[in-house]
Amino acid sequence: MTLYVFYGLILLTNKKRSDAMKMMRIVVLAFMLAGMVVQSAFAGWDPREEDNARQGVEYFRKNAPGLDRFFEHAYGYAVFSEVYKGGVILLGGARGSGYVYELNTLVGRSSLTQVNVGPQLGAQSFAEIVFFKSKDDFDNFRKGNFELNAQATAVLVTTGMATNSDYSNGVAIFVIPRAGVMAEATVGGQKFSYKPL
Repeated sequence: MTLYVFYGLILLTNKKRSDAMKMMRIVVLAFMLAGMVVQSAFAGWDPREEDNARQGVEYFRKNAPGLDRFFEHAYGYAVFSEVYKGGVILLGGARGSGYVYELNTLVGRSSLTQVNVGPQLGAQSFAEIVFFKSKDDFDNFRKGNFELNAQATAVLVTTGMATNSDYSNGVAIFVIPRAGVMAEATVGGQKFSYKPL
């Protein structure tokens, strides 16, 4: 089919060829726009989202049983199954996407970003969960521009480890290393977005 169109365009005069190319551009543009409309119609809900979210929660429940009391008593939490962090010389950053729960019910999505300035080199990935102690703490996060202060740290959890950590300023943060070397769990300056489902 494509060959016939190509040969047909060669046989056309320059004027007709120009008109035919314009028409092809319009048709291609129409298909692209139709694809974006269909994609955006389904972008609000993906049946795999609940499975992905559930797997993130199960990963923490399985590998950090000491967090059970947080799951039971926190008003809400945001779980990020995979956060990627890297740095070169004086600049680094982190990025991840995750899911948000209110009273153990999936209610939204979140993205995490972090920019670091200072000596650093390497890459790592980890899972992160942020628990919110009260509705006020959760509502502060849900506003959409939640940021951890520069001194914020997370508890580095090793598989099966119990923890006696508690909330600080209404949040408790835990990370589990997945790949790369992680000497400390620095989360200061992380910014979070929130989008309801």
